[in-house]
Amino acid sequence: MIREVLKMGDPRLLAKAEKVLRFATPELAALLVDMRDTMAHLNGAGLAAPQIGVSLRVVIFGVHGNPRYPQVEEVPDTVLVNPILTPLSEELEEGWEGCLSVPGLRGSVPRFRRIRYAGFDEQGRSIERTAEGFHARVVQHECDHLDGILYPMRIRDFSRFGYIETLFADCEAPPED
Repeated sequence: MIREVLKMGDPRLLAKAEKVLRFATPELAALLVDMRDTMAHLNGAGLAAPQIGVSLRVVIFGVHGNPRYPQVEEVPDTVLVNPILTPLSEELEEGWEGCLSVPGLRGSVPRFRRIRYAGFDEQGRSIERTAEGFHARVVQHECDHLDGILYPMRIRDFSRFGYIETLFADCEAPPED
């Protein structure tokens, strides 16, 4: 079922999400169906459970030939429960981001260029991967939602934050998360 995505200003987006304690449950499966349906309907690259009002440490992400992201590398479809992110270097990379919870806006956000992420899939099986570039950016963006952080909170230069149609009036807007 397609769910409403909470918008910036809703206090539920600022709360720290709770750990998932039980895997392979009908409730978790139903949540993931709703998250996938919602993300697909909006052509998103990722979605965190808090964005649809569910305060659990669950994110999904994946990009395959998405019209909103024509110039980015593919990102594998992933369910990540109770994630832990580890930067693999201190190197940061600035990149444009948008968010389904912050519609119509884009901002340039610094993120770790290379990370390792670990957690579990919906069955409780362990996941551990390294990622860089857009893949790493998507994972960091979605996992921030689990700690009540929206991408505008990470922006350093507010001259690079604004409405898409204004920032990119003379060119094509870059892909967003």
